[in-house]
Amino acid sequence: MEQTKKKWQWLPKSKITSDNVTAKEKWLGYLAGPAGALLLNAVLASYLNVYYTDVLKLTGIWGGAFLALFPIVSKIIDAVTNVVMGQIIDRTRTGQGKARPWLLVSAPLVAVTGILLFTVPRAGQTVQALWVMLSYNLFYSFALTIYNMSHGLMVPLSTRNTEQRGGLSVFNNVASVMISGIIVALIFPMVVLPALGVDQAKWIGVMSAVSALALPLTLVEYYFTRERITEESADAPPEKVSMAGQLKAVLTDRYWVVIIAYFLIYTFGANIKNMSLVYYCNYVLGTYNDGVTQTLVSVIGGIPMGIGIFAVWPLAKKFGKRNVTAAGFVLYVLGGLVCMLNPKSMAVVLVGQFIKNIGGLPCAYVFAALMADVLDHMEWKCGHRVDGFSASMQSIIITVCAGLSNGLFNLLLSRAGYAAPELIDGATVAAVQNPATQNVITGCFLGVEIFTGVILIVLLLFLNVEKVIHNEQAEIKARQGKL
Repeated sequence: MEQTKKKWQWLPKSKITSDNVTAKEKWLGYLAGPAGALLLNAVLASYLNVYYTDVLKLTGIWGGAFLALFPIVSKIIDAVTNVVMGQIIDRTRTGQGKARPWLLVSAPLVAVTGILLFTVPRAGQTVQALWVMLSYNLFYSFALTIYNMSHGLMVPLSTRNTEQRGGLSVFNNVASVMISGIIVALIFPMVVLPALGVDQAKWIGVMSAVSALALPLTLVEYYFTRERITEESADAPPEKVSMAGQLKAVLTDRYWVVIIAYFLIYTFGANIKNMSLVYYCNYVLGTYNDGVTQTLVSVIGGIPMGIGIFAVWPLAKKFGKRNVTAAGFVLYVLGGLVCMLNPKSMAVVLVGQFIKNIGGLPCAYVFAALMADVLDHMEWKCGHRVDGFSASMQSIIITVCAGLSNGLFNLLLSRAGYAAPELIDGATVAAVQNPATQNVITGCFLGVEIFTGVILIVLLLFLNVEKVIHNEQAEIKARQGKL
């Protein structure tokens, strides 16, 4: 083990030295630091497909099969790399933790591969398709996999103090929900997209800047986080638990199975919704890049998220994280049903979105804390942690759902007869979509999450890990004291 640690002696030390979570840790390590990579990922989730369909005009390649199939095939590759990366993290032993070192490694990789996604050469469609497949996999299957898995373990490995861990969970999700949400959902549709149109050179310039921003901010995340739980067993030999052993442990635990199923269903619904947001605002609720429709929808979504910073965690401490999240999903479903009453009415949709986003607050802010409780429970039950394995499963879910939702949405668009806009005399001219295309877009943006919300309410009834976690944590500390 000492030989392994020596290989990592070059790692810079964390700036966080306190045994308790500090304000500097919250604001820099969990809010500012993750903002760069999360912003890039959020922009890509909302607009990379628009770049493929509207700027590169790849919708018709292979009769529409290319944009439907290549994301799915790519996510199969991504699933494999996620499993490998999870095992690497579990076997990493350094003085700076087992996940944090990979944040440092990911910083330049995410920035460079993010730029490659958009620098598609002006060539034949075959060359462009090959570039798209290669750059997509370099970013998602390699660079972002390393970042997402290490970043996703920061809250669970930060501390055993459930209250402090809950606070970090809130800050961690503020970075995702608020910072990326304000820029991606407000500034982009109101200012950036109308300026970009379908001009590839402008897209390359803007997205290169967004990609480059991820590098310094990810370094901030590395310097201002700390793995206190990993440090508890820093002098112990690496846990040599086989993949089969870990799989058996997690699949026989109700809490782990439920929270992973919860994450799968929520992620799929959110991906379908996010994928169709721009199209819904452009072709159903408003007009193409009008700078108003998507901004209004996003503002209504952003107001509840802002309120949630102050409201969610006090409610979760009083009523329980699981209970508050389940109650939120009731509102989530009701809000979606309100929107479906008249999906072409701005007033009706805004009211429904407001109700829906209030309901989504608990899920957005406390999931990481719930996941951390489950991982501590697994340590109590099995005698070893399953952090890397669990991070692999989460990352696989993220990537597979992204591929499936992307492929499914593009396939539905192609089959419905989607017509891409054209660049005529320097101006972007959008087509009017037929009723079938509008119905596909509406169903993806509003209908899918109503269905997934009902399933999530049912699943949460079985996730009562909070009733046992404090006693189990006390037993874990008692075991460590006897070693």
